Amino acid sequence: MKTIGRAIIGVAVLGGLVAGCVSHPGPKSRSQVVQMAPSCEDFSVQIYFESRSAQLTNEARSVLKGADALATGCKVASVRVVGLADAVGAPDANLALSKQRADVVTRALDKMGYSNVTLDVGAAGDAGAMTNDGENRPLRRQADIRFDLDGRLR
Repeated sequence: MKTIGRAIIGVAVLGGLVAGCVSHPGPKSRSQVVQMAPSCEDFSVQIYFESRSAQLTNEARSVLKGADALATGCKVASVRVVGLADAVGAPDANLALSKQRADVVTRALDKMGYSNVTLDVGAAGDAGAMTNDGENRPLRRQADIRFDLDGRLR
């Protein structure tokens, strides 16, 4: 008897779900889809690199595309790019690597259409990559990118 009761309840629930789907078929045209206006608030993203590398990975390119999508429809006042490095190796080499990382990101942004935006580019090398106890901080193989937005495009 319990099995028959459960089966009846299951059929009733399934019928309700199907009926709910049928009664709300979804938008019939593109104009029926409501799109959110861009928030145009400042934001930051991080691009990570392989160890001792300044080449953009596929994931890094995806992050840049996502950042570009967030800025779409907004006036971009400026973009700040800071290259960083781990505290492994010589400080001069780490500074050079962090400069290369910042330059690579800047070139990618130029190709994406940010060539007419004020770009502030810097490199920190391995500065700040160690704790007060002298231990290396992991995941400093990155570039930090800050998008400063100034409202919606008119």
